Amino acid sequence: FNDVVGQSHITQTLTNALRNNRLHHALLLTGPRGTGKTSSARILAKALRCPNAVDFVPCDKCESCLEISQSRSPDVMELDGASNNGVDAIRDLRDSVSYMPARGKYKVYIIDEVHMLSTSAFNALLKTLEEPPPHVIFILATTEVQKIPQTILSRCQRYDFRRISIKQITEQLRKICLSENIAAEEEALWMIARQGDGSMRDSLSLLDQVITFANGPLTRQNVVEILGLTNRSLLFEALQALVTRDTKAIMLLLEKLATSGFEPHVFSQDLLEMIRNLLLVKVSSTDASQILELPDSELQGLVDLAKSPSEEDIHLLFDMALKSANEIPRAQDPRIVLEVGLLRMAAAPQITDLESLLRGGARLSGTTPVIKKPAEPPKPKYVTGDTPQEKWLAFVDKIRQHEALFAAKIENLLFVKEEGAVLSLGVSPKLSFLKDQMNDSSIRAKLQGFIDSFWGAGYSFQVQGGKE
Repeated sequence: FNDVVGQSHITQTLTNALRNNRLHHALLLTGPRGTGKTSSARILAKALRCPNAVDFVPCDKCESCLEISQSRSPDVMELDGASNNGVDAIRDLRDSVSYMPARGKYKVYIIDEVHMLSTSAFNALLKTLEEPPPHVIFILATTEVQKIPQTILSRCQRYDFRRISIKQITEQLRKICLSENIAAEEEALWMIARQGDGSMRDSLSLLDQVITFANGPLTRQNVVEILGLTNRSLLFEALQALVTRDTKAIMLLLEKLATSGFEPHVFSQDLLEMIRNLLLVKVSSTDASQILELPDSELQGLVDLAKSPSEEDIHLLFDMALKSANEIPRAQDPRIVLEVGLLRMAAAPQITDLESLLRGGARLSGTTPVIKKPAEPPKPKYVTGDTPQEKWLAFVDKIRQHEALFAAKIENLLFVKEEGAVLSLGVSPKLSFLKDQMNDSSIRAKLQGFIDSFWGAGYSFQVQGGKE
C-alpha cells in the first residue's frame, strides 16, 4: 500500500481494517481512471493471502504473491465486467463461491468495471453479495458508480479514489526515472504529469512514450514535440505582452506560433489557464504554491508578472480570451480567430481600480487630487425687443415654436403694459370669451410656465377687458 500514490485516505483505512480484523466482505472501489483501484484490489488480495506478510505488508516474492501479480492464482479470480456482463458468468461465479480456497484463508473475487453488468447479472449477484461464505471477499471496481443499482451499493463498503495531484505524479515520475537511470528535467516531468490529468496510469504511459522518443535525457523540448503541447515559454511571452498591451510583441509572437506548428485550440485553452493562474496569484494573500500546482520557476514568473495589472484588468483579459476560445472550434480557419483575438486583447484599454488611480494621481502631483465640480446648467435665454410690444411679439413666436395651438390663442391677447414684475394683458370686446378661458386654472398655469421660461423669472400676469 505504500506504493499507491495519492490515496492515503484509502490505504490507511484498509490497513487498519486488516489489523483489527474488521475488513468488510464486499468492497466498492470507485473513482477516475488510472488512480489505483485495480492495483489496490490486487494489493489487498496479496495482503490477505501472503504467508510471509509482516503487519499485512506482502512480501511480493512468495508463490501466492507471484500468482496474483501474474493473474494465475486459482483463489483470486479477476473478472472483467465489460466482457463478462451476462447472467451466465455471474452464475458460474456464484457456483464457485461455496468452494474453499486451494491454499490460504481467503478467496478473493475482483470484478473490474462492474457497472457494465446487465440488470439480470446484478440480480444474480445480489444474494451472494449480501451473504457470502466467510472465506470470500468481493472487491468491485468502477469508474461510473452512478450506474450501479442501489441494492448493490447498500451491500458494499465504498471507497472513493481521488484524482492524483500533479505534484505527487511528478514526484513518482522522478523516482521512476532515478530507478531507470534516466536524466530528466523537472519541467519535462511536470508537463507529462499535467497531461496525465490526475491519472497515474496515463502519466506512466506518456512517460514511456517520451522515453522511447528521446532515447536519452528527457527535456522540455522533447516533451513538447512528442506530445504536441504548447511551449510554455510562448505562453509566458503572450501573457507578458497582453498585460503590458504590447501589440508589437504580439506580432512577433504570432510569427513564432506560425512557424512552430501550434494547435490553435490547445494554445487558447493553455492561455486561458495561464490567465486564470495569474488571477489566483494576484488575489492570493498566502503562498501561491498552496493553490497552484506549478513548477517553482513558472510560479515565480507569475508572481513577478502579477504585480503590475489590476484584478479588473486580468478579468477583462480572461473574458476576451474565453470568447476567442469558444469561437475557435466553430471557425473555418481557427488560426485567424486566435491571431485576431490576441491582437484585440493587446489593443484593449487597461482597467485600473479607482483607489489605485487616485493614489497614483496624488503621488504624481504631490497634492490631494482635486475633484472638479459639475458644470452648472446653462441659464435660460429670455426673449428681447426694443419695446415691450416687440418683446411680446417675440414671446408669442417663441411659444409658437413649442406649442402652435396655444400660441394661436395667446396672440389674440393685447399687450397693455409691463409694470414692475406684472404683465397687463387685455382682451378686445369682440373676443370677450377669451377672458373666460384665461380664467381657467390649467390655461393660466401653462401661460405662467411659458412666461417663466421665455419672458423672465419672477413675472406674473393679469388679464383685463373683454366687455363692450
